[in-house]
Amino acid sequence: MKKTSLLWIIAFIITLAAAYYQRTTGPTYPLKAEVVLDGQIYIFDLKRSHGGKEDCIIVLEIHSEDIRGALVYRKFPTNDEWKEIELTRNKENLFGQLPIQPPAGKMEYYIVLQKGDDSVSVPVEHPVVIRFKGAVPKSILYTHVLLMFLSMLLSTMAGLMALTKHPRQKRYGLIAFFLLLASGIILGPLLQNYAFGELWAGVPLGWDLTDNKTLIALIFWMIAVLGNQKKDRPRLTILAAVIFLVIFSIPHSMFGSELNYETGEMIQGIILPMYY
Repeated sequence: MKKTSLLWIIAFIITLAAAYYQRTTGPTYPLKAEVVLDGQIYIFDLKRSHGGKEDCIIVLEIHSEDIRGALVYRKFPTNDEWKEIELTRNKENLFGQLPIQPPAGKMEYYIVLQKGDDSVSVPVEHPVVIRFKGAVPKSILYTHVLLMFLSMLLSTMAGLMALTKHPRQKRYGLIAFFLLLASGIILGPLLQNYAFGELWAGVPLGWDLTDNKTLIALIFWMIAVLGNQKKDRPRLTILAAVIFLVIFSIPHSMFGSELNYETGEMIQGIILPMYY
């Protein structure tokens, strides 16, 4: 009993750490930008993902009314002329609006802040790339996230059980497989269809990283489940658990769908490390 409880604690910690890493390192997580203006340090969270049918509002918390700014943007990746709009103030915030784009459309933007003769770009080095998407029902989104987390947790637990020769490794592996099937193969494409108008963008239709990660994890878990049916093969369970953990630690949406503004087609895009 104590051994199983310890395995649960370890599995939960590993899964939580992997999920946090994947969530905070991907190109859809808000970019934290730190700048110095007139001797004062400012830290902002800049949006890199926007869903819905409304323009994307970029908000900067700046109390000083002596600071003004401009939002500079263009479609990404294009050679369009940069457009610039002045930021407006609402009490303690400066804000500007990026015009809504079609699903998978991207823009790059940066902000210029000025106080007297001192000015600074936010971020300092490179523009921020933001991807637009359609509105996803919260019920589908939250269920997908919950089931995906549970599948990762049960997969890790099954791997630890197989490593310690626990008799229930097959049962937990089977549950992990079906949770992954429900979250990644049923709810995942449904979520993607709401967001980008595509049910599946992985192999053989494309090279979308998220879809292909899900497919690889599912294949390895299918092999583990089938291989453990008539005989205990803990090595297959360990391999499937490790593969699942590793590939889902890869930054989310780095090779996601992208709208080609010239052709109007949905293609596989990439956000280079310099942009996040």
